[in-house]
Amino acid sequence: MKIAVIQGPNLNMLGVREQQIYGPMKLEQIHAQMKDVATQNNIEIEFFQSNLEGEIVDKIQECFGDAQGIIINAAAYTHTSIAIRDAISAVNLPTIEVHISNIHRREEFRKVNMIAPVCTSSIVGFGPFGYHLAMVGMTQIMNEIHAAQEAQKETAQAK
Repeated sequence: MKIAVIQGPNLNMLGVREQQIYGPMKLEQIHAQMKDVATQNNIEIEFFQSNLEGEIVDKIQECFGDAQGIIINAAAYTHTSIAIRDAISAVNLPTIEVHISNIHRREEFRKVNMIAPVCTSSIVGFGPFGYHLAMVGMTQIMNEIHAAQEAQKETAQAK
């Protein structure tokens, strides 16, 4: 099983920018923790960060046929990008959206969420720990999909 972790604009500045909102952890530290969880669960994990909307769309599309799930923090594009929304919808993979801060308690424009309706789940406001929760959630989703596939095989063989 492979999970793609896609990080949007300015997340490369974690640990530097607005620590009172996003905390002191750097993106590399978050990814290292996610990699540890992936290794413990025999999951392949790939990390991608871009400040460019089109590159994020391209990466989502590359996941089709290559990954079984996506964890995404679209950052500011969450509130504006129909293109990212459409890409998530098009690949039709389990997708968990993560936001370090609670976007619902922030500025009004951050309460608009273009991608949540096409995501499997959203995790907001847990700080960097939200990525760990996303890994646990994605592992559970993948286990449920695998169990359903196995049950279908058994049913087909019994016929």
